[in-house]
Amino acid sequence: MMHGGEKSDLAVVAGKLPNKAGKPGAEVMEPRAGAKENVAQRNTRRTQSRESVPQSLGRIRQAAIRDKGTVFTALLHHVTPELLDWAFFQLKKSAAPGVDGVTWDQYEAGLPDRLADLHGRVQRGAYRALPSRRQCIPKPDGRLRPLGVAALEDKIVQRAVVAVLNAIYEADFVGFSYGFRPRRSQHDALDALAVGLHRRKVGTVLDADIRAFFDTISHDWLMRFLEHRIGDQRILRLIGKWLKAGVLADDTWTEGTVGTPQGAVISPLLANVYLHYVYDLWVQQWRQRHAHGDTIVIRYADDTIVGFQHEADARRFLDDLRERLAKFGLELHPEKTRLIPFGRYAQADRPDAGTGGAGNFRLPGVHAYLREKPRRQVPAQAADHAQTYAGQTRRDKRGDAAPPASAHSRTGKMAEKRRGGLLRLPRRADKRAEHLGVPVSCDPDVAEVAPAAQPTA
Repeated sequence: MMHGGEKSDLAVVAGKLPNKAGKPGAEVMEPRAGAKENVAQRNTRRTQSRESVPQSLGRIRQAAIRDKGTVFTALLHHVTPELLDWAFFQLKKSAAPGVDGVTWDQYEAGLPDRLADLHGRVQRGAYRALPSRRQCIPKPDGRLRPLGVAALEDKIVQRAVVAVLNAIYEADFVGFSYGFRPRRSQHDALDALAVGLHRRKVGTVLDADIRAFFDTISHDWLMRFLEHRIGDQRILRLIGKWLKAGVLADDTWTEGTVGTPQGAVISPLLANVYLHYVYDLWVQQWRQRHAHGDTIVIRYADDTIVGFQHEADARRFLDDLRERLAKFGLELHPEKTRLIPFGRYAQADRPDAGTGGAGNFRLPGVHAYLREKPRRQVPAQAADHAQTYAGQTRRDKRGDAAPPASAHSRTGKMAEKRRGGLLRLPRRADKRAEHLGVPVSCDPDVAEVAPAAQPTA
């Protein structure tokens, strides 16, 4: 079949004669095979594992990179039936249904007609967002975390809009921003953190968390931030519909006036946009204008770790950060925000030196312990996050799938071979680890250089 789905035509190429004739003759060059599949087709694929998106989004990304001040006024036409089809197959089949009760398998029956109708409603402005279904899950500290389970059609449209907006904002987001971004996972954040702690002079670490961040995002400020890059009022109205759709809990509807539901497909991107303007750009300016020594920054969603060479810088930054967040309706969590002595002299300078560790700081899912431990011992993972990575895999540079963490391994679940993404350190940093006082792994696979471990200093 010439145009069969996911099929390739047979390669028909011209032969190439040897440059030299004689006995023995020169080796005949092997011809190059033709391009697979039909070159004119869109590069979307109906599968849940591949990440291909239409080529038109690549042109948006190029325009966003060329001019950081460009305001995109025509974006909704990129939400095509093909993109909606791609978005549908990006969703989890086993995800819980929203208030409409429609599951993934049910919606797949008659999918082309359903998506055509959905596309028409989106383009005409007749699409209506449904409220999210409130569902609570337990936190490690025993409290409950409220999640919003969106209706299936809302998930599809949100996933398609996220693909369009990612083409713009991935060109804007700074290098120390991690979490809910393509190829910017918690593994990459820990890589960058480990390299930054080794290569920079860090004497004090600020471990900060924003209290109830997703529940306190200001809608007014968020829409103003979006308007810096998004001039298409139809896209802005769609986002406004999702923000104001509210939640349904115990047959009681609550209007959305502040915050964005955790669990919604669009929420992580909106959160990153909000913190990009509230925190990331401000941190870059503060570091250039006010820091007197080395400073490293890592942000994973609403959690951030900032390393300072001088304690005075750290304390001044913390005061300025509280003031900055208050302007946008945010505040630091008093119990999860603290300054931690760190470095080669931190242990000796502590008032309780010799009585225990110098404390620890953490990114979501993994604790990076700064304790008195024998040299080159692998840090142990916190028990309350033991199940966070259970069943998850990642691929190393050779393409091998990494096995999930064992629940009772003697290295505390972080020394498994090919789990190198958690604490991979460059070899040069490994050689200097004895003098820096940071435990590293002896495993050669764990010590490979991480390509994403480039902290912004």
